[in-house]
Amino acid sequence: MSLRLPRPAVSRLGVKLFVVILSVNVAISALVFLGISRSLDRGFIEYLDTTQANRAETLAEGLGEEWASRGGDWQWLRASPSAWHRLVRQQLWPGAGMPPQGIERRLGAPKDFVLHDAAGLPVIGLPPDDKEEAATLRWLPILHEGKQVGTLGYRPPEQLMARMDHIFLSRQQRNLAIIVGSLGVASLLLAGGLSWWLGRRTRSMALATRRLTEGDYSIRLPERGQDELSRLSRDFNVLAATLEASREARSRWVSDIAHELRTPLAVLRGEIEAMQDGIRRLDQDSLHSLAQEVGQLERLVADLRLLSQSDAGALEVLLAPLDLAESLADRLEEAEGWLTDSGITLETRIQAEAWMRGDVQRLRQLWNNLLDNTCAYTRAPGRLRVNLDATAQGIRVTWEDSAPGVPEGELARLTERLYRVEGSRNRASGGSGLGLSIAAALVKAHGGEMHPSSSSLGGLCWTLTFPPLDDDRSREEIA
Repeated sequence: MSLRLPRPAVSRLGVKLFVVILSVNVAISALVFLGISRSLDRGFIEYLDTTQANRAETLAEGLGEEWASRGGDWQWLRASPSAWHRLVRQQLWPGAGMPPQGIERRLGAPKDFVLHDAAGLPVIGLPPDDKEEAATLRWLPILHEGKQVGTLGYRPPEQLMARMDHIFLSRQQRNLAIIVGSLGVASLLLAGGLSWWLGRRTRSMALATRRLTEGDYSIRLPERGQDELSRLSRDFNVLAATLEASREARSRWVSDIAHELRTPLAVLRGEIEAMQDGIRRLDQDSLHSLAQEVGQLERLVADLRLLSQSDAGALEVLLAPLDLAESLADRLEEAEGWLTDSGITLETRIQAEAWMRGDVQRLRQLWNNLLDNTCAYTRAPGRLRVNLDATAQGIRVTWEDSAPGVPEGELARLTERLYRVEGSRNRASGGSGLGLSIAAALVKAHGGEMHPSSSSLGGLCWTLTFPPLDDDRSREEIA
């Protein structure tokens, strides 16, 4: 089932995300504003400085030519100040009736230039005794044929900026402030939306985890999207499903164990009560029957203990180099008479040698469990075919018997504990249901794998794979 969230209080994580994201964006916007403003300020001053210097050089060159055309004298400018304005406009904006408006006009205004003759006497502009103002100007010589005929002074950009009241920069900074303000609003919306979205998803995960710890394994998270949180939701759902299946298996496991123990105990109790009541005689036959039931209990307890050790990773397995082919062939040779009495014909194809690390006793127990399963469920007359092939990649044992087979849907459950395909608890049609689980645990303890499939003989086929002995040092141990 999917998790339905109540309307909880504001998520602390959402608030933290909102504050962090908003703070970072505001800090970045402020740094961008300050950085661009400073860079724009300095760059604009440099631009003005270069532009004014170029205009002054152009004007100085034109004044030198005009001085020569006027007979080598500046008196005509002293007599007519308006001629100075016309001359500046002609030199700086030739072909234009009026200078351009705005900043360009302020950069080229005639009053921003001062003209002195060769003797340093003022022609246009400051008097010679205004030394403080003159010191703030920049001066260029006016030359004609290599001879200095005057000096041109012009105001530096810093003074022009002060007079222009920072018109250009004010406009640019205003536009930049609008942009930064818009970024701030966008950051506010982004931080709010992102923190709400992340907070909502993480809050649902936290609530689901809490319910999981309380034992509600049916909880599931919605799986939407392909991001990390969606993958985390899928992993959470897999975990919840695994825990739910584990609890069901544990419950079934306890129930089956209780059933398995109750049967021999009930038989023992019945036989003992029958002897006490005098219904059965206390003789060797009665004691033999009781001993069989006790032996059955001992085997069941031993099997359960082995499986619990396997689950805990404490199964005692003494691994040493051995020939798996020899171990398998010897056990099948010993069991051939038993198989014949059960009406089963044995066919083998076992490779000469198949070295691996294994435990002789545990492998013998593995073969016994597989033989027990074959004899318990194969109808007579039947067949058992066992093959062993060894390669550099691994050792493979195939164990096939004849009918009856196992439905495809039941194959994966054959190694479940206390599971029988026929679904009954009757030992007449099989053992306790632990033999194949123990076999799978023994194969795993040897680093191998055990897989069921349908047999070509009409029954069940088990494929066992083991890692080969490929360590040179181990081969020296064999020698």
